[in-house]
Amino acid sequence: MLAEILHTLPQVLIDGLALGAIYAIVALGYTMVYGILELINFAHGEIFMTGAFIGTAILITLTGLGWIAVMPALLALLLVLVITSVLTGFIGMGIERIAYRPLRKAPKLITLITAIGVSFLLQDLVRFITEVKRGNYILTGPSMFTDRVEVKTSSVLSVFNDASFKESFIIVFVVAAIMMITLDFFINKTKWGTAMRAVAQDRDTSALMGVNVNKVIGLVFFLGSALGGATGVLFAIQYGTIDPYIGFILGLKAFTAAVLGGIGNIRGAMFGGILLGVLEMFASANLTLMTNGVFGAEYKDVFAFAILILVLLFKPEGIFGKVVMEKV
Repeated sequence: MLAEILHTLPQVLIDGLALGAIYAIVALGYTMVYGILELINFAHGEIFMTGAFIGTAILITLTGLGWIAVMPALLALLLVLVITSVLTGFIGMGIERIAYRPLRKAPKLITLITAIGVSFLLQDLVRFITEVKRGNYILTGPSMFTDRVEVKTSSVLSVFNDASFKESFIIVFVVAAIMMITLDFFINKTKWGTAMRAVAQDRDTSALMGVNVNKVIGLVFFLGSALGGATGVLFAIQYGTIDPYIGFILGLKAFTAAVLGGIGNIRGAMFGGILLGVLEMFASANLTLMTNGVFGAEYKDVFAFAILILVLLFKPEGIFGKVVMEKV
């Protein structure tokens, strides 16, 4: 059994890194909002989904106008990422202003229910618009970066099989890494990042010290939603087909990744996303083998949430999280 697992390991790592990078960036949106407001923004998965549809719609429009044939593919993707990020960033700010800010002093359960309601609203809105425009809510974007690259891992160690990946894997991983590194620098090295960390630590004291709390919270929603929307574009490029419900299960897994790394911890969310993606691909490739056919690859989602349960049982603060003593 070990030999068969090792055979698939290179391909598992490649696929897991691509999926894990997507989980990691979406998890950043959850962990940033929780760090500031102690709110689980369950609408964030639908922001990711909305970004996927906006980006795909722009790419289809550019293809219809013939621009994709003239414009370099990387430049077109960069343009789509920037436009989608800005649009989804403003959508996130609008959601915070309309749905969350009036409930800031309300019980957490009310805000949580509101977040779930916003997620359903975005799902149905995107489905309605897509069906009106395309006649079907399942959308397939133009083929970009689909050529496959072969990796001869068997020539390095004979226990490994050869692996392959689409060119889009490189795009997804490099862009995701740039976004994560830039966000980490912004949070830890800039004036606005310092303000965000101050508000996360003590909102009332920060306001007394001259920090505009509302602007900081709006910026957090803008950044988290912009990153989520851009990740939706990367998801569409990597996997090709999208629908209005991709944000639900992926959002839950990204939330799992945030909890796994330590909810409220930026680097923890990054690590948790990458780890969860690799573990999920490992389960997808080897679960049938490890359980003698009792469980198949379709149980990879169960595997992911079983990890969450184990983390909550033995280290509820997450891998990088810190135990916080409640003051009485």
